[in-house]
Amino acid sequence: MRIFIDMDEVIADTYQAHIDLHNSKYGTNFTKDDCYGKEFWMCVEKEHQQEVRDHAYQIGFFKDLKVIGNAVEVIKSLSKKHEVYIASAAMQFPNSLIEKSDWLDEHLPFIPWQNRILLGHKHVLKGDVLIDDRSFNLETFEGRAIQFTSPHNVHTTAFERADDWNIVASLLL
Repeated sequence: MRIFIDMDEVIADTYQAHIDLHNSKYGTNFTKDDCYGKEFWMCVEKEHQQEVRDHAYQIGFFKDLKVIGNAVEVIKSLSKKHEVYIASAAMQFPNSLIEKSDWLDEHLPFIPWQNRILLGHKHVLKGDVLIDDRSFNLETFEGRAIQFTSPHNVHTTAFERADDWNIVASLLL
């Protein structure tokens, strides 16, 4: 089975990185619980919304992202049984290319560079499973679409859902 796994908000916690940057700069106390059903930029004061949207364009934003849950362990198990690719829409944020590659080297060294796809649109992916947080990526995928839960997508009901990596393991291992 060929499985594609998104990176941001599925393996790497970009949502929390946005919160941490904003809280640190402005002394706020946002948590993910404050943001259910919204992109984080929608939760901040209007004058800071564009700044939050621009975080991902900053050099260093993708460098030190935290791993979500037990993603590494589950992906390692998946890669022993299936053909696993990391498919991340990195082209939108050109500075992210090297940072995402380095991040994958550090956290998922068992996924070879040949199985890392840094692309623009995911509609070109052809395989059996796509795990992604973004509905627009899942809508165009012709295989099994699994939506990984992130605060912004909690109200989406159109796809099979995985709230955490234990659920991914139960679905695919």
